[in-house]
Amino acid sequence: MEKRWLYIILLLYSAIGLTYALVTPVFEASDELWHYPMIRHLADGNPLPVQVFDPALAGPWKQQASQPPLYYYLGAALTFWIDASDMEQVRWENPHVDNGLITVDGNINLTIHDPDWNPWQGTLLAVRLVRIFSLFLGLATVYLTYLIAREVVPDRPEIVLGGTAATAFLPMFLFISGAVNNDNLIIPLAALTLFLLIRVVGGQPEAAAWQWIGDNRQTWLLIGVVVGLATLTKISGVGLLPLVWGTAVMAAWQASDRRVTLSNCMRWLAAGTGRWLLALLPALIIAGWWYARNVILYDDWRGWSAFIAVLGQRAQPASLAQLWGERRGFMMSYWGLFGGVNVPMASWIYAALNTAVIVAIGGFVIYLTASVREWRSTSGWRSLRSAPITTLLEVVQRHFPLIICLLWASAVIYGLIDWTTTTWSSQGRLVFSALPALQLLFVMGLVRWLPLRFSRLLVGLLAGFMAVIALLAPWVWIRPAYQPGQYAPPQTTAMSPIQAEFGNRLCLTGYAVTGPQMDNTAVTLGDFVDVILTWELLAPITDDWSVFVHLNDQVIGVPIAQRDMYHGQGLRPTSLLKPGQELTTFYRLRVPETAVSPAELELTVGLYDFDTGERVILDNGQNAFLLAQLSLAAAPGQYPNALSINFHNEFELVGYSPSSRQIQPGEPIDLTLYVRPLRPLTTDYTFFAQILADDATRWAAVDLPLPTSQWAEGEVQTITLPLLPTDETPSGVYPLILGMYTRSNDGGFQRLQLVAEDGRITQEDFLRLTWVRVSKSLHTNR
Repeated sequence: MEKRWLYIILLLYSAIGLTYALVTPVFEASDELWHYPMIRHLADGNPLPVQVFDPALAGPWKQQASQPPLYYYLGAALTFWIDASDMEQVRWENPHVDNGLITVDGNINLTIHDPDWNPWQGTLLAVRLVRIFSLFLGLATVYLTYLIAREVVPDRPEIVLGGTAATAFLPMFLFISGAVNNDNLIIPLAALTLFLLIRVVGGQPEAAAWQWIGDNRQTWLLIGVVVGLATLTKISGVGLLPLVWGTAVMAAWQASDRRVTLSNCMRWLAAGTGRWLLALLPALIIAGWWYARNVILYDDWRGWSAFIAVLGQRAQPASLAQLWGERRGFMMSYWGLFGGVNVPMASWIYAALNTAVIVAIGGFVIYLTASVREWRSTSGWRSLRSAPITTLLEVVQRHFPLIICLLWASAVIYGLIDWTTTTWSSQGRLVFSALPALQLLFVMGLVRWLPLRFSRLLVGLLAGFMAVIALLAPWVWIRPAYQPGQYAPPQTTAMSPIQAEFGNRLCLTGYAVTGPQMDNTAVTLGDFVDVILTWELLAPITDDWSVFVHLNDQVIGVPIAQRDMYHGQGLRPTSLLKPGQELTTFYRLRVPETAVSPAELELTVGLYDFDTGERVILDNGQNAFLLAQLSLAAAPGQYPNALSINFHNEFELVGYSPSSRQIQPGEPIDLTLYVRPLRPLTTDYTFFAQILADDATRWAAVDLPLPTSQWAEGEVQTITLPLLPTDETPSGVYPLILGMYTRSNDGGFQRLQLVAEDGRITQEDFLRLTWVRVSKSLHTNR
């Protein structure tokens, strides 16, 4: 019966995984946009690219050139015979994509997809073939999860099958398995390593098919080969080497005199290290050249310096508190967050699965506590007191499969924490190297402590729930996300007909403006404005015109909120439209909390060429069409421009007032701040304000040290920062930014980071407060 259920799980995984591979549009899976160009580059017979440190010159693979290349070579071997010369055409990037952002008005597509392209030729065929290859790697992962689970809990077949199903039906795992991604190779290789190590120390004797795996030279060489392949796939494979060494020492202890003496301990270490070196030899032969290449090219054996230079890094290293604040997105991308990390499932699914994790953690603690209590009630406690080292080694031997799963899962999680303190990479899928171990531990925590009949019921419910969600995801969330008609405002209103022709080719035929708090033509801070536009194509357009919708502040003449995208919610550039075609598009603009109020706003729409920035002219000679004039109501509160901005839980900015927002070069501005300490402070902070150009040139700056350690908690302080732009300041509109910092003993400084409304510490270490217009001509409206 157990084998029958295993075959059902494997069959369902294959069918559902193939659905993900075929339904997900090409290049709309996590990082596939950059993984596949590496395969194509190698398939064309080119050598490995050298990772440059300039993101603008990094090539179509971006940071992936810093990744070990085994997966890419395998993909190249599978697809070298395909003419993929159309890659640049098919890999048509969306310049406006909201990558990593969940939006209500779309624009989540990483690339543009022409409906007329043949999905079974050229690049599209090559990508799908590599996706199917990845599915087979995922199938191996599911089977290896089953083998590992049988070693960890041989007496509980429902947990064995439950852990296997929890891996097979994890939506994010299925999504990645149906994509071009090197995670698909490291996961089964790491799982195979764990299985081999478990068998070396002492697997279940009834597993006759694996009796040849043991503490022998052939097995250690095989382990070295597998670890070498893993380290040539992803750098996380290097983390397997300490596990191999620990296992080798355990094997040496098992095979020799187990009496604890100094000489015996030295023999165990020496013999274990010998076994480890035997495994290390093929690993070095297979992967050593790659890490030597990194040292030669980048003076960094990991290649992280080049990787981070292209990927980008946080403004300052993240604390554990900040990483904890990012847990929601981390868990979403563990269970299933599709596309460019911007296509979610229903929120209740995450809530249900996260609740299950909390229960599993508590259940695992109960299980461990009960196991320790049972062990103490036997002779274990007396043995520990009389022979502690021998007793501990015997405990490790008895529970070795579980311990090695815990160690590997912990190592991968620790590695990700270390990585995300530097980079913006809080994604749950990045721990998938330990996925079989994590999912098995998850199921064990849920049911290991329960009576058998309840355990079977709960495992069945979990497996069924995850299978149903996995089956629905491609059809309910992924596929609709790339259909223009999927996105509509939550509330509808009557359309106002108009006729505004852009370039005699595209006509704006109607519009509607609405919002949750709009009273006639008034809006308030923090609210959103929904704009619905209807268009008709009058003549073919060879260029791709982007739509912009701006909410302009009339005083400074620049947008305080804007939305830019292609037509069809980012999915239909104008070159794909046909004459006579009509379409409706929806845009959401959010009024920033920092906007100066009260104010008069103009809502405008227009078209422009993204590559040149040139706007398309209307038939009346204007470069934008005025949709509506809106009034921004004054923010309620006792302070000017009342707001609530949290600076790292140290200060709250509750209001501000610039003396002017239109000035001449050399004319001063006094920025008045109203700041409340959120706790008793022990540090004196320096407040800074700057007027910056696009190239970070400071046309005005002030740093004001203040005795903040003497301020009373909760008492609002009034601060004035005098800014004096230089006489050479060019005419233009510039952002005025604000922040706080403290100096360190080494002369450096540490800026306070902003805290989001949900309590998450962000990577932003300054606040863009408002805009300032500098003009050589005198303005009277300030």
